[in-house]
Amino acid sequence: MLDVEALETFYGPSQALFGVDLQVAAGEAVALMGRNGMGKTTTIRSICRLTPPRRGRVRLDGRDLAGLPAHRAARLGLGLAPEGRRCFPNLSVEENLTATARPGPWDRARVETLFPRLAERRRQSARTLSGGEQQMLAIGRALMTNPRLLILDEATEGLAPVIRHEIWAAVHALKQAGQALLVVDKSLRELLPVADRCVILEKGRSVWTGRPDQLTPALRDRWLGV
Repeated sequence: MLDVEALETFYGPSQALFGVDLQVAAGEAVALMGRNGMGKTTTIRSICRLTPPRRGRVRLDGRDLAGLPAHRAARLGLGLAPEGRRCFPNLSVEENLTATARPGPWDRARVETLFPRLAERRRQSARTLSGGEQQMLAIGRALMTNPRLLILDEATEGLAPVIRHEIWAAVHALKQAGQALLVVDKSLRELLPVADRCVILEKGRSVWTGRPDQLTPALRDRWLGV
């Protein structure tokens, strides 16, 4: 479904990605991993055309996304729950969900089934929600676009354990439903059980790809240790 090849991305004259390769098959969950500052969020921004790569290819279902603006790439099936949530603060929960709705199996009722807290707070403005509720809303808003690939960038960062548990339960439910996922998260204990494959970045390069059970303690220490 997603094929990223030799991605190189710059911020002005500064190069951030030096050759990122990754693939996500239909119905697969892929964990994008690496220490802080290694290029995970830049990779996501490059895939979604928010920071277009200078070299390399991004294909979605075989279609090259080169030259497309971000909103066109989203319409082709990229759904993003970005780091930092970024809900529309002045809109209600219901309005946030409605604003991104596109035809497909994901509608407000299904999102509210996945996250019952959103149904309880349907009329509240997003700014009045807790951090965890805002994260649920960000994921629900991405699902309302009916994406072929859902990208979650640090979906549980800084949240209370009970909220983290609810969000990870939802991620597992999405995987069971066949939703293709690309997930970034610092918690290996929670991330690895949901992943079919892992891709590790080091200084803007893909350095390791494999199954979670192949990620030995030595590899974790080499590429993910402090």
